[in-house]
Amino acid sequence: MRSLSLHAARTTVASALLATVFLAPPASASAAAAAPVCNGSTAPTFGTASPYTSLNNAFTTYGNSNARLDDWTGADSTYSVKLPDGRTVFGFSDTFLGEVNDGRRPLTIADGGTTPFPNNTFVVRSTSGAMTTAHGGTVANPTALLPPRAPSHVYWAADMTMNGGELQQPYREYWIRGAWDVKFTKNVLARFSTSNLNQPVSVTDLPSSRQIMWGSALLKDGGYTYIYGTEDLGTAGKHLYIARVSGTDLRGTWTYLTSSGDFDSTSEAAAVRVLSGVSNEFSVSKRGNFYILLTQDTKDAFSTEIDTYLSCSPAGPFTDEKTVYRTPETGAGNPNIYTYNAHAHASMTTSNNIVVSYNVNSLDTTEGTENDNYKNVSIYRPRFINLPVSG
Repeated sequence: MRSLSLHAARTTVASALLATVFLAPPASASAAAAAPVCNGSTAPTFGTASPYTSLNNAFTTYGNSNARLDDWTGADSTYSVKLPDGRTVFGFSDTFLGEVNDGRRPLTIADGGTTPFPNNTFVVRSTSGAMTTAHGGTVANPTALLPPRAPSHVYWAADMTMNGGELQQPYREYWIRGAWDVKFTKNVLARFSTSNLNQPVSVTDLPSSRQIMWGSALLKDGGYTYIYGTEDLGTAGKHLYIARVSGTDLRGTWTYLTSSGDFDSTSEAAAVRVLSGVSNEFSVSKRGNFYILLTQDTKDAFSTEIDTYLSCSPAGPFTDEKTVYRTPETGAGNPNIYTYNAHAHASMTTSNNIVVSYNVNSLDTTEGTENDNYKNVSIYRPRFINLPVSG
């Protein structure tokens, strides 16, 4: 099934790496260098993370109770942004829509329904907690918000931000050349009116000459919007790059962090690596005088570690790596299950708690309804955790 191949290819380089999946050991902090001191402030400390039960239950209830062809039953990426009217928009990449029957996703009408599979969607949560799905096309024929320009291409979501009253979201385009052959092609920016989230106002190209997937994380700080990107070199690792734009409109002029340590070039070719071991999706947030980079560790294949790094600047250097959570789903009872692309949600974070999501998927290549992601709807859904923070 194409859907499963896409997800496996996002996070791994070959099915042979499945042998590295292991049961998650108990959570504990990893050894790290001394934390930075920023403007005389001591570093924040993290408590013991735990499942965000009410939010997990809200998505479970919504995903299981759907009775329409265009309703969300599961997805990955899981970015979010708060709209001016108080609604929260969750941005997803590959998405299962349709009905759920006895905890399963049906493939065809003969199975009791059908399961559309657009490559990007929104779930909009109202201030009362009610959820709806935003997609392209129609109720009878739902499509992606950004339909692919060719059958073998997809647009996968990156981080989200508000520019005044409009929602802006970068997307990464990929060319699916085979089950384990996915090639990044370019970055684009979609702009959405908050009054119509089912169709972008415009889609424009973003810098893409370096094969850097921009938009892994976005951060507004000091009159700039910082744009973090990932260079995915497969077995050669994943590396962080940083650009920024003045103001909040990502269509502005980008400048890049260069070897000088400053954002002094408008040429993407001048951008330099800042950190290795990040994921294709992560987050950067500000707390007091500190900047917290949170990512799923990718230095080891199928890692269960969700790690934090600290910096005194949005441009790094990011140091003091700590493991703040280990995902319990990886390999637990099923060696095909893995987790990936953790990030924090500024839209829900408070003064003493960071809300974090990560994705769960399966490497099962079984065709038909006995595939893991069809026979068990709970697998292919985000998980949310609460990460206590102080200082």
